[in-house]
Amino acid sequence: MIISQDDIAKMEKRYRGKFINSVLGAKPALLVGSQDQTGNTNLAIMSSVFHLGASPALIGLIIRPSESARHTLNNILTTGHYTLNHVNRFDIAAAHQTSARYPAEQSEFAASGLSQTYLSDFLAPFVAESTIRLGLKLVEHQLLSINNTHLIIGEINLIELNEDILAEDGFIDIASNGTIAATGLDSYAVIEKVMRFSYAKTDSWPQEINMEK
Repeated sequence: MIISQDDIAKMEKRYRGKFINSVLGAKPALLVGSQDQTGNTNLAIMSSVFHLGASPALIGLIIRPSESARHTLNNILTTGHYTLNHVNRFDIAAAHQTSARYPAEQSEFAASGLSQTYLSDFLAPFVAESTIRLGLKLVEHQLLSINNTHLIIGEINLIELNEDILAEDGFIDIASNGTIAATGLDSYAVIEKVMRFSYAKTDSWPQEINMEK
């Protein structure tokens, strides 16, 4: 089966969205926590999150355009702080529910049954049920003219995780953590630990790394 650019353009809008969103495979499924200047909290599941660099520690987030208000985007731009929270397999339905379009004054924390918490005086709410949590500060915002999506670049200010999943070389074993991946707009999958390899070099074949800490 070969699908051309013209074929994609002719797809029904919702069908095309599901198709393109799932074609790349598994992506991070992260809950973005934020609040406005009056303290109203917001929680939204997103999968367009990616690593930008380690020094400084930068994470990119794409927020797509919409005719309705984007509470997460507005909160990040006005307060400059937000959180990224891993989703575990016991909270998938609650995490997915945060994608519903609630009014700004209604918190998705309460609507989904997930609990909000604050860490180290960081100015945005974290998900209490999450076992890997990141606090980020906004450092750059760009409106991408090609499709009017918003690129949010944040620097990691805080990370909380269980030290049992942290290897001696800095590798975080998210499979053992039970982290869930997104495989589309409405599909989720468990991450299975397979193998790690040594740094690839031109003069040798990579060696498998023991994944037991």
